[in-house]
Parts: sequence; structure tokens; C-alpha cells
Amino acid sequence: MDLTNLETAQCKKIGIKQSLKIIKRDEAEALFVAKDAEQYVVRSIVKLAEEKQIPIIYVESMLILGKACNIDVGAATAVIVK
Repeated sequence: MDLTNLETAQCKKIGIKQSLKIIKRDEAEALFVAKDAEQYVVRSIVKLAEEKQIPIIYVESMLILGKACNIDVGAATAVIVK
């Protein structure tokens, strides 16, 4: 799984809060995390995704992740919804 899967996904959620909601509901297919996001911000969501055995894909930067989500700002996380 890579960024093209995220770009072409029918349903995706962007940002920490939205991603966390989807993961808690067991509706996430994959989690994308920006490598340059603050670790204290993404640590809990990464841990939860690992516990639920959701694939985690690391992206080089928040800006690249934001562009993959078709937004003009950076994003720390994004998920593909099942």
C-alpha cells in the first residue's frame, strides 16, 4: 500500500482526530503518518493502529501527505476508510 492508494481512495479521513475516530470504530483500512509530524501528537494513534493490526504507512512529510489528500496544508495523519 502506498500514497496512490490514499489518493484514489473513495473514502478517507484526514487529521489526528478524524483518523482516531475511524480506528476506534474498526473502520480503518490503513493509516498514513507523516514522518515530520510531532511524535507526541502521533504516538497514541500509531500505538492504537498497531494494537488493532492496521497497516501503517509512513510518508516523508506532512506537506506530501496533505497533497495526497487534495488539501493545501500539511496533514499529520490520514486513514483510508473501509
